[in-house]
Amino acid sequence: MGFLLVILGAITGFICFCITLLKWNEVRYRRKGLPPGTMGWPVFGETTEFLKYGPDFMRRQRARYGNVFKSHILGCPTVISLDPDLNRYILLNEGKGLIPGYPQSMLDLLGKWNIAAVPGYLHKAMRGVMFSLINTNMIRDVLLKDIDCFMRSHLHNWSDKVLDIQEQTKEMAFLLSLKQVAGISPGPVADAFRPQFYKLVEGTLSMPINLPGTNYRQGFQARENILKLLRKTIEERRASEVTYEDMLGVLLDTDDEKVKYKLTDDQILDLLVAIIYAGYETVSTTTMMAVKYLHDNPRALSQIREEHLEIRRTKATGEPLSWDDYKSMTFTRAVIYETLRLATVVNGVLRKTTKDMELKGFTIPKGWKIYVYMRETNFDPHIYPDPLAFNPWRWLEKNLEANMYFMMFGGGNRLCPGKELGTVIISVFLHYFVSKYRWEEVGGDKILKFPRVDAPNGLRIRVSDY
Repeated sequence: MGFLLVILGAITGFICFCITLLKWNEVRYRRKGLPPGTMGWPVFGETTEFLKYGPDFMRRQRARYGNVFKSHILGCPTVISLDPDLNRYILLNEGKGLIPGYPQSMLDLLGKWNIAAVPGYLHKAMRGVMFSLINTNMIRDVLLKDIDCFMRSHLHNWSDKVLDIQEQTKEMAFLLSLKQVAGISPGPVADAFRPQFYKLVEGTLSMPINLPGTNYRQGFQARENILKLLRKTIEERRASEVTYEDMLGVLLDTDDEKVKYKLTDDQILDLLVAIIYAGYETVSTTTMMAVKYLHDNPRALSQIREEHLEIRRTKATGEPLSWDDYKSMTFTRAVIYETLRLATVVNGVLRKTTKDMELKGFTIPKGWKIYVYMRETNFDPHIYPDPLAFNPWRWLEKNLEANMYFMMFGGGNRLCPGKELGTVIISVFLHYFVSKYRWEEVGGDKILKFPRVDAPNGLRIRVSDY
């Protein structure tokens, strides 16, 4: 009996301790003018709930507190906004008390000089460098030909195989991005790079706890290995007299007339890592989910296939796609946008306040994060009727891309510079895939959509010639 009382006392004491911790954390962040909300546990806050339940967590908190509420996620007190007008204002007004506020894990693994995180003039300079390589003229005159060649090679022997389309699209996006950014072709260097890069990706959305076995520790170690490989590539470039036309070639160009802003080696390395990461995540996920949605919607598959077969009828055997061919892929573009809407790759962006700010009647303290949560806008029935349905035709009926709440590629001066290039890559993949093959799913069709879109058991398909 005494032993049971001791156990009961210990349990009661533990419960009281937990309640005290929770109340202490609420009091710690209590300040007049803040939005309502809960802060969770000390240090960890509500990060576990946020990462595990994602959209459900957001909807539950919105039902309790409204479109703007406070929380503590990814290691920082944060105001979360599901208000479309406030989100648009924040994205369009960077610099007016707001700077990028990415999670510490992402800053550590992508580097403090990555283009998504740097503010002001340096961000403008890095965007200028990027646009010099991925503007419309460069895509049309140089990159499209390389993308076409890569896709034909990557897809040429898929017939009569069972493939994990998630792994295939990851490999496609990674290898193509590595080739375009640093001129590294499939082979030993790319093979050494790949597993390290995958670990880095996993670590970018994790608690920054540097303990053995954590995604953060593994991601940080992977970053160091990646930097070694890239530094070696830079050293080899500088020792060579060969002229390279890829992004790294431009960054290392010493011609003052061609390069308006010189980056340091550390800035170049962080920029390269961030660009490979951004291109990989968006392209691989959207391509996989487009294949999934087309499989599940025969009418859409029939229409996109006919669009690409019509292009093939005008081409000689082996003739590459032209820019006019790409621009004629109107339904394909609609499929890509609808896939981006339903399988949101970027759920939101983080900003950090540099001063106390008045927003929507609330006072946001200096140093707090604001999470601009854009995912719910993609399911707003006033903008997208029947929002849960895969309906690419909605993008043909009216110019939804021009609506003021279209933020799938970010907004303001941080609108994704690779928007058109990513769309071209996915379009060329779909061209060769749907015009050459038919496929059926054979297992592993479970899809998670938060914190990133993922098929945890793979997404296997049986491919045959069309």
